[in-house]
Amino acid sequence: MRKKILLAAAAILAMTSLAAATEIEVRMLNKGSDGALMVFEPALVKVEPGDTIKFVATDKGHNAETIKGMLPDGATVFAGKNGEDVSVKFEQPGIYGIKCMPHYGMGMVAMVVVGTPGNLDQAKAVPQAGKAKQVFATLFAKFESGKTAEAGR
Repeated sequence: MRKKILLAAAAILAMTSLAAATEIEVRMLNKGSDGALMVFEPALVKVEPGDTIKFVATDKGHNAETIKGMLPDGATVFAGKNGEDVSVKFEQPGIYGIKCMPHYGMGMVAMVVVGTPGNLDQAKAVPQAGKAKQVFATLFAKFESGKTAEAGR
């Protein structure tokens, strides 16, 4: 009897571990691994609903915040403080545009894809400023070609 209880407990624990949400790290950098200036690394991340992304201010002077209009309906808007880490749990499926406010015009943006996005056209239609427009064009192309960094999967 005791052996059956232990086996059942182990099975429940294993299933719980598999269903646990993932936390991944996105670094905010003055210079990326490819030499590009003012970047999120990785700049394109695919996660599942309930996963958390920790935006880490590896280099000071950066923040992470949502871009108005570039997130799914019902999603929570966030704006981290300059120079501080911010952890965000992504619940709503869709595409989220993220920017570093001080370096947005320099193209410091990222894209988070949660589950199966239903707001692709809406996200693409949001006008972008400066170099951010070019960076998002590249991120959308990578996403549509399937070249997305997956969170721990």
